[in-house]
Amino acid sequence: MSVDGEPGGELLARVLLTRVIEPGDEAGGRWVRELGVAEVVRRLGEGGAPLPGASGKRWAGMVARAQAARPRRDLEAARDAGVRFVSPGDAEWPGQLDDLGDARPLGLWVRGRPSLRMWALRSVAVVGARACTEYGAHMAATLAAGLAEQGWVVVSGGAYGVDGAAHRGALGAGGATVAVLACGVDRPYPRGHTRLISRIAEQGLVIGELPPGDHPTPSRFILRNRVIAALTRGTVVVEAAHRSGSLVTARAAQRLGRHTMGVPGPATSGLSAGVHELLRGEAVLVTDVADVVELVGDIGELAPDRRGLVLPRDLLEPATRQVLAALPGRGAARPDEIARSAQTAQDDAIARLYELRALGYVERHGDGWKLTRQAVMSVRDGHGPG
Repeated sequence: MSVDGEPGGELLARVLLTRVIEPGDEAGGRWVRELGVAEVVRRLGEGGAPLPGASGKRWAGMVARAQAARPRRDLEAARDAGVRFVSPGDAEWPGQLDDLGDARPLGLWVRGRPSLRMWALRSVAVVGARACTEYGAHMAATLAAGLAEQGWVVVSGGAYGVDGAAHRGALGAGGATVAVLACGVDRPYPRGHTRLISRIAEQGLVIGELPPGDHPTPSRFILRNRVIAALTRGTVVVEAAHRSGSLVTARAAQRLGRHTMGVPGPATSGLSAGVHELLRGEAVLVTDVADVVELVGDIGELAPDRRGLVLPRDLLEPATRQVLAALPGRGAARPDEIARSAQTAQDDAIARLYELRALGYVERHGDGWKLTRQAVMSVRDGHGPG
């Protein structure tokens, strides 16, 4: 079973382990950190003594799953579905996920064109109750649309209720959204959101830790939430009962030092009881987009430097440079106009505009996009994207 020394051995080993080690398994993460993925795969192939932290029964199950795993087949199935596998250390890997320590994902399956790393730089999670009220759905959609209009990426879990409302709000505003699933990204769940998740994959990103075809379980939903919390600059909870998976996301965000925000509801609503509990702690009360941006916009480590020169355009991918070149020197242009000028699809142009936004090249202006003042100045000075 050893993949050490094979072409793409590290990649194959990580893909294999996504069939063996459950998301968030800190013992498995420790093995990978201390021994390396190839050595862990070799030990599983030998089927000898369990690695530290694994009982005999659990180790036997892992050995059986490893022997049944077919990483090349998984990669082929992913490619056929338009899915790629992003590993820690890859150019597209969001470094903030490393804050999870040994609970860090082994890798992420990514469906959609944009760069996950770039989109995560300016992202906010909007989560909440599945069985939300009309008020909850309205607030989630309104916040998500407002965030998208200001150039923020909205991240949620693709579920019914608040999650779905947040995704739809961002999409309806022509903005960027990411769905983090607790199953294979080629198998949308819940089934009733198949069209929504397909639309997210076309206009944004659908990501997950589990390999193609894998199914969700209750524990996987809970563990998925740590990725949402770590990936984003802050988490907004819109309606959540006392026992809610959304509170798991919020508490994970707090442990990771991210901003945690809550939208208040009626004092008599059981669906807002969990939010109110958060607000009695360290969470911040927010009622509109301005409240959210005031908090998340101040994080320095993950925020792009808005002062000084933008990055040289030579570092951009050719297709992204083409979209940048399609923007007018003065004023704003609509996404369809930019797409025509760049000779690409509108969804692709929007995705690349959000990448350029994260890098400080462009900004959203109403229904259009324009070069930032810094970008225009650097072009005139001969330094930046010109």
